[in-house]
Amino acid sequence: MAKENDVVLLFFEDKPISFARIEDISPDVKKDWYHVKLLLLQVPLQVVTWILRDIYIDGQEFTMDGKKVRLEPVVCPHDPQRSEKQQKSPERPGDPKVISLADLKKK
Repeated sequence: MAKENDVVLLFFEDKPISFARIEDISPDVKKDWYHVKLLLLQVPLQVVTWILRDIYIDGQEFTMDGKKVRLEPVVCPHDPQRSEKQQKSPERPGDPKVISLADLKKK
């Protein structure tokens, strides 16, 4: 199940409409239902609380006013260039790459 601080993409009628961060998930009085507080990542920022079943938080489609809605977890895409750099030049503790901002400011 998605958890607090996860970023999700909200779909409305099978079209992505907004990203949101899950701020809080607290149990409802009904079993397997939760109050999900979402911070909608748009301008202006907006906070909404939806009462959802656990399967809906996991990405199963549900309806609101007869319209299809679903949450899809956002996963950071794999960066192949970063992986290649890490494989070619592994970090060595004796070879730090530290740049002093104080030294740069003096020039």
